[in-house]
Amino acid sequence: MGTAQKDGIAVTGLGLVTPAGIGVDENWRRVLSGRSAAACDPELEGGKPDFSCRVPGFDAAALLGRTKAWRYDRFVQLAIAAAREAVADSGLDPKEWDGARVAVVVGNSLGGSTTFERQCQTMGEQGPGMVSPMLVPMSMVNMVAGYVAIDIGAKGPSLVTATACASGTTAVGYAQDLLRSGACDVAIAGGSESAISPTVMAGLNQMGALSKRMDYPELASRPFDTHRDGFVAAEGAGILVLERAADAHARGASVHAYVSGYGASSDAHHATAPDPQGHGVERAVRAALADAGLAPEDIGHVNAHGTSTPMNDVTEARGLYRVFGEGAAVCSTKGVTGHPLAAAGAIEAAYTVLAVKHGRIPPTANLTDRDPDIALDLVAGAPRQTRLLAAVSNSAGFGGHNAALVVTAA
Repeated sequence: MGTAQKDGIAVTGLGLVTPAGIGVDENWRRVLSGRSAAACDPELEGGKPDFSCRVPGFDAAALLGRTKAWRYDRFVQLAIAAAREAVADSGLDPKEWDGARVAVVVGNSLGGSTTFERQCQTMGEQGPGMVSPMLVPMSMVNMVAGYVAIDIGAKGPSLVTATACASGTTAVGYAQDLLRSGACDVAIAGGSESAISPTVMAGLNQMGALSKRMDYPELASRPFDTHRDGFVAAEGAGILVLERAADAHARGASVHAYVSGYGASSDAHHATAPDPQGHGVERAVRAALADAGLAPEDIGHVNAHGTSTPMNDVTEARGLYRVFGEGAAVCSTKGVTGHPLAAAGAIEAAYTVLAVKHGRIPPTANLTDRDPDIALDLVAGAPRQTRLLAAVSNSAGFGGHNAALVVTAA
């Protein structure tokens, strides 16, 4: 464990803008409460389903300024708000740092799909002369990293990772590698997504991916439960400020925890269905443990991908069980937040950091009737108080992408 801490990447800042709230403190209270954020969504009225998990009370104009709010799609707005909180939390001052040594790595999948959908409607109803000149920069996936870099003055490497719902985890893992290689001294890493548009939701519903509990949306996201029937679409952003441990200690930074290992794999099985036995999950987690120099028995907690879909939860559980057995306490925070797609891994990495820091594992919301095919030590009902030296955050995505992070205590 000492080696993992010495060589680990320090998490010195956290920023969260999710359905669980705006800000880290509000998020942590909500996920510990186990209260779902799912609710009827006026923008989906008449659709099936007509509910989602949106960020409550997010006022982009108030947080970012009216001009910036107008120029940015919501997935960028969320990311900038989270990045600002994370940088402030780190104690770093963008006015004083060497921007050329600051990298930005953000995960995203669907870009400004809401903007694109609205502008397609404008094109059809009013003609090409009424299409916004901001359509392309508002819709492009890469612009979330570009605009975050502009906002905080980060002039080092800047890019977007796109591994579907593993994108946020991939971003943090890639940022770890940039820091280890010496390509930067600070990395702003995470994920953002806001794609709850009628067309995207219709597509997901046609796939059979979404829960159909329209009468009880607050009970719809129920990871690992026998009665789960699909995920609840969500939006959000999670950003971590990462530095080499020696650099963080040298400047007297407060370290939340360390990112000590990253692993990734591909199922090479199916475009949207996971490997039925969870072998890809297992390979990614074992690779992350090897990268951290830790054994399975060193891990006290896993924040699972746990989407609440019939296929994902049982296949992920099979892979995790082969690695940990019942030796690690497992939860899914998607019971509270829903599934923020590409942002999920970064948000859950932040929750894993907080679990290690505070020694509290959030409960899996709505888990009342455990699937008998899942043999993991599942946390439900109430938070579990325990001393955590190391934990894993696990993610997976369409295309067979798997990614895992190891987080160790400061």
